[in-house]
Order: sequence, then structure tokens, then C-alpha cells
Amino acid sequence: MTQSIQKFYDDLSQYYDLIFIDWHASVIAQGKTLHNIITNQLGKECVNILDCSCGIGTQSIGLAKLGHEVHGIDLSSASIQRAKAEAASFDVQVDFHTGDFRYLEQCTSRKFDVVLSCDNALPHLLTETDLLRAARSMWERLNHEGLFLASIRDYDQLVQERPEVTQPRVLDEGNRIVFQTWEWQQNANVYNVSQFIIRNAEGQWQTTCATTQYRAILRQELTKVLETAGFSQIKWLMPDESGYYQPIVLAHK
Repeated sequence: MTQSIQKFYDDLSQYYDLIFIDWHASVIAQGKTLHNIITNQLGKECVNILDCSCGIGTQSIGLAKLGHEVHGIDLSSASIQRAKAEAASFDVQVDFHTGDFRYLEQCTSRKFDVVLSCDNALPHLLTETDLLRAARSMWERLNHEGLFLASIRDYDQLVQERPEVTQPRVLDEGNRIVFQTWEWQQNANVYNVSQFIIRNAEGQWQTTCATTQYRAILRQELTKVLETAGFSQIKWLMPDESGYYQPIVLAHK
């Protein structure tokens, strides 16, 4: 499981920004949205944050731009190298390291005001054992009354529809097309994803494809895991309430 996820993000690391209409604008926008949620929950303007599935820095950099002390961890070493370069281009300091969010104690002994995991990272964990191990690892890295914040797809809706492809997005005046294909396992809420990025580079069409697996975790299922791990005050924010593009779960230590 770990190797396949790492390969997925290693393969995508140099192209990940192309999934967005405008990645730089998304960094700023997501940072502001998450900042508002964190401030509302903790009553502080600047906190220390552990982004434990940071990727190329989409959330970490945006939050650092707003004055937070951010530490980023990701399974993909290629993504971490890209994140370091992107942080420098945004002129912010973020402490990025490679690591597995199931075993955060191996990455840092520090405690944080916020532990963050966005962009549907938790559903890579296909078993209850791994999901609970990750939740407990994140709980351990929080200060007393610290905040856990994660975003996942709206699987409560998607398991009803079981789509086979996402709506293709045609970007850059037709020079970039981005979509995913989904192959669902029979009698299970697990699906194989192939992420396609098709782009016109100087008159030549190039296709990038990376494949991984996700588990369609229902909100009630994740809530139960967080409760078992020791979290309290668990609350879900839907996009129309939070302004974020995915459902967000909040929980406190």
C-alpha cells in the first residue's frame, strides 16, 4: 500500500499543479479559507501547524503566507522536494520532511496546535487498522485542546452514484485536459483511480497518467474512528458552509 501511494505522488509531483485551474491562486485561496476556520476554532491568529499529507505544499504554503508556523510531512520524497522549491518561490519558510502519517512519532516529537490532512489523503488508508493508527498518531501530535482538520471527498453521495469518470476539465484555452477514471471493486467501497493530465506542449500532445487506490470513507465511519482514537467535539463542515471545495471534519483533543 505504502509503495503504491508513494509512486502515485512521485509520478505526479512535477505535474500536480496542472490539476488546478490556477495552482498559485488556489494556494492563496485555500490558505485563507483554512486560516479562517482555524482562527474561528482556536481563537488565535497564528498557530503552529503540522500538515501531515502536505504534497507539493498547496495548503502548507498558503497558511505560512498568513503567518502560521508550518511543518509539512508527506510520503512522497519527490513531492517534498517540489514543496521546498515552491515554498522558496512564494518566499515563505516551511519545514518539509518525508514521513508516513500513520507513524508521526517517527517524524517529530513536537506537539502542534493544529494537525492538518487535506485533499482526500485519509482515504488512501484501505483498512480500519491503518485508519485508526493514523488517527491515533495525529491525536498524539496535538497539544491539549488542539485541532485536527481534514478534508475528504463527499463519499456519502459518491457511493450512491459510483461514477466511472470525473467530468473532464478543459483548461488553458483547450491546451490542457484533466480528468480521472474510477474502477469500483464489486461489493466494496474501494476504487482504483487513474489521474490523467493531457497537455499541448509546443504543438505536441503529452499524456501523464498515475494510478492509485482509495477507500470511499463515509462521514459516519470517519467520525467513529476519530472518537475511538480519543477525539471529541467532532463536527463536519460542508463546502457551502466552509467555503472549502471538499467536506471538512474538525475534531479536538
